[in-house]
Amino acid sequence: MRLITPGDNAPASVNKHLLPTEHQVISVRFHPAVLLGPIALVLVGLIAAGLLSGVVHGNGTALDIIWLGWGVLLCYLIWKVANWSVDYFVVTSARMLTVTGLVTRKVAMMPLTKITDMSFYRSARGRLFGYGKFIVESAGQNQALDNVDFIPYPDQLYLEVCGLIFPSKKDEGDD
Repeated sequence: MRLITPGDNAPASVNKHLLPTEHQVISVRFHPAVLLGPIALVLVGLIAAGLLSGVVHGNGTALDIIWLGWGVLLCYLIWKVANWSVDYFVVTSARMLTVTGLVTRKVAMMPLTKITDMSFYRSARGRLFGYGKFIVESAGQNQALDNVDFIPYPDQLYLEVCGLIFPSKKDEGDD
């Protein structure tokens, strides 16, 4: 099975990190729930700016400062959305990768052959919104890729990734 989110192909910025001998099996953006915190912050800021505007309605400088502060929060949200739009979780035939960052790119990678165990965690909020977290363990010590949070389609992806990490004897003979 090849899982790429519907209408969502991994950009060239992800493909350029793949080796010529490997192919993408899974390529998904992180779940949009990663944006819930920034969205809530902007909404709370909007409410606070509205309330404070009513209090200082005659002071133009204070109003400018209040709405400038809210504008900064809005710019923060736009920055987070832009970052989210280029962040991907990718599983290839040989590796698991996370590619993150709009200006500064970070690629965290772990070969599938080094993974000794993988667990799957879904908080109550994750179950409500439809995301999960993968906890990857290997024989090595500190790994670049040990926790992958905000994974969409977590049940389906967990089974697919486990099938790649721990192939059945029948699958190994098919290669």
